[in-house]
Amino acid sequence: MKADVDPNVIVYFNGQYIPMRDARIGILTHALHYGTGVFEGIRAYWNPEDRQLFVMRPSCHYQRWKQNCSILRIDVPLSADQLAAITAELARRNGFCTDLYIRPLAYKSAERIGVAIDDQDAFFIVALPFGEYLHSENGIHAGVSSWRRIDDNAIPPRGKICGAYANSALAGDEARRSGFDEAILLNQSGHVAEGASCNLFMMRRGRLVTPPLCENVLEGITRDSIMELAVRELGIEIVERPIDRSELYICDELFFTGTAVGVAPVTRVDHRAVGAGSIGAVTRRLRQAYVDAARGRIPAYRRWLLPVYNPDSAGAPQTALAGETSLA
Repeated sequence: MKADVDPNVIVYFNGQYIPMRDARIGILTHALHYGTGVFEGIRAYWNPEDRQLFVMRPSCHYQRWKQNCSILRIDVPLSADQLAAITAELARRNGFCTDLYIRPLAYKSAERIGVAIDDQDAFFIVALPFGEYLHSENGIHAGVSSWRRIDDNAIPPRGKICGAYANSALAGDEARRSGFDEAILLNQSGHVAEGASCNLFMMRRGRLVTPPLCENVLEGITRDSIMELAVRELGIEIVERPIDRSELYICDELFFTGTAVGVAPVTRVDHRAVGAGSIGAVTRRLRQAYVDAARGRIPAYRRWLLPVYNPDSAGAPQTALAGETSLA
């Protein structure tokens, strides 16, 4: 998805709420030159019936982010709950009444030349209106990339380390230039790892199969949510095991999961139909269950959600309409 970014959007930068136009990083910043940053992706979903904006599993995301930051020895001094509260405050200050994508990023902030890292760290949080990342309402066409997923002993894929995403960028660019919507990467062992920016599941022989975390995949929070929904709501068995490339061609259903993509059905791989070549029944049910849970429509999963606006009041500001922002 491409969208214009309003420079007046309020962001959290250097411990302050300021307009994005005033948030600046020097051109010699270490992370810019050497990829020494760690980011996170969080979604918030607007429920128009309740006039409420729900942040999806923010504490889980921030706990993962802080853990991943430790890989690069980046210190984020606030707790996961404090960071979640800042995120809700960002949404309120901007008066957002639409779906959001939230991007925290911590980085090595020294302005100098030299690859060695030091203890100069900084972070910011940006929340922006954001719709579909992949237009997947009719299913997408994926292609297996010639680029291999990086290995844990090179740059840990579980870490969401900025420099590692050159791997995803190369695979994604190759896929789009070859006429595909998204890339599927194999790991160094030749097994299926994940998409360029998302985890992968397939239905085969009545079971939902996904690569285990030791196959160089992201420890996806959406992945975890889908696994819980599959077991609790659909009664489907989950199997974590290596997946061969050829299984993508003979499985019954296939889909991606991720913060940005949600649940994205894959109906073709490498010019071959997946199953009947249309969105499968299990994928469709899981996709709807995830949408309903994320928008607060299933009471059992309200524990995943942080409401932005006071639930005891009328909800979001009446002056802010869906898709608009107010910078009060």
